[in-house]
Amino acid sequence: AMKTVITLGFSSEIKVTIGYHVGMKSQLSGSMLSTDTSPPAHKESLNLEPQLIAHQNKQFWTLQYSGWFGYLLVVFMAIVRPQFSNPGFNLSGELINLAIETASGFSLSFLQWLLIRAIVHMPLRKTLAISFVSASIMGLLFNIIKLASYKTIVYHQVWYEQLDMLEFGGWFLFSLTTMFVWTAIFFIMLYNTRLQREHDRLLRAENAAKEAQLQMLRYQLNPHFMFNTMNAISTLIYKKENQIASEMLDRLCSFFRYTLDQNASPESTLNKEIKLLELYLSIEKVRFGDKLSVKLQAPQATLTAKVPSLFLQPIVENAIKYGVETRKDNGLVTISAAIFLKNNSNYLRLEVIDNGKYQSVERNPGFGIGLKNTRERLATLFNNDFQFNISHSQTGTNVVMEVPFEPQLS
Repeated sequence: AMKTVITLGFSSEIKVTIGYHVGMKSQLSGSMLSTDTSPPAHKESLNLEPQLIAHQNKQFWTLQYSGWFGYLLVVFMAIVRPQFSNPGFNLSGELINLAIETASGFSLSFLQWLLIRAIVHMPLRKTLAISFVSASIMGLLFNIIKLASYKTIVYHQVWYEQLDMLEFGGWFLFSLTTMFVWTAIFFIMLYNTRLQREHDRLLRAENAAKEAQLQMLRYQLNPHFMFNTMNAISTLIYKKENQIASEMLDRLCSFFRYTLDQNASPESTLNKEIKLLELYLSIEKVRFGDKLSVKLQAPQATLTAKVPSLFLQPIVENAIKYGVETRKDNGLVTISAAIFLKNNSNYLRLEVIDNGKYQSVERNPGFGIGLKNTRERLATLFNNDFQFNISHSQTGTNVVMEVPFEPQLS
């Protein structure tokens, strides 16, 4: 009956393994498809989402008020103030005229902004063409308002009488330039917002791909670990050591229950990893008994370090399988953690040492699966800022990992 239960569990695990890989391919593909930032097939435009337009409105009003207040000060200091000493100077008329000029420019630039917002979804060239034609019209209106206000209020003339086209042209050039500058500033605002949007999308796409890759690598470990453990249980049953096999199976259930409770996050803390490792070692202790000794040295300061989830277990598993298991006498696995300074930054060093006899990796193909997976996960999580070294000697194998120390609050 015991053997039948394990056989059914093994078949179920194979189905779960297939589901993991199919699910992860789907997740990875979905992530990449949903965050695709490639240019659309239609013509380029500056179309923005409603929330970005709302953010642009805040920027617009800040620019609108500060810009036209600056315009008022410049015109006052450059044109009005130098005339104070002139005989018959109409100060009140000049100030009223300047207020009307500024208010009309403020209103016309606001209308220009409303137009640009309404056509921003169009192809870029068409948007630019319409906007600058509109800016020309706004410049003409601005010029007429300024000239009419100036002649009427300052000189008490009918504005269109004694109209000098040379004077009108000079004023028009300044008015047109003013509206063109405001239009250009509006497009700079929109383009900057679009660049920020594309940058955010690219970051989200990279993060989604990174998360999917970490999840996929993590899911590769559970079937690998399950296969090795079930193989050990099967061996115990074959040797008719059913009581030990049953206890080992109970510990295995506890191990996977803990991994489910801790969620399937690709990131973890060293503290959680050590707790998970203790569950795994309890399984191996059932199998090896007094033959297996473990020495764990992890100062309190190291326990908050960010690490990939389930990354220590395959390394310790290799240390037991190719170190302790090959010894006739007792085996020792030492796991240590320490923080050290490197390039003016804190790094975390993790070491897993066994006292087993050295065996070539090439003669044990399974040895490389967990280590390769761990390298890839460290590279993904820490953007290749890590060290992973293995050294062999007659007294055992030493695995050393160095990663940036990034404490996690939870």
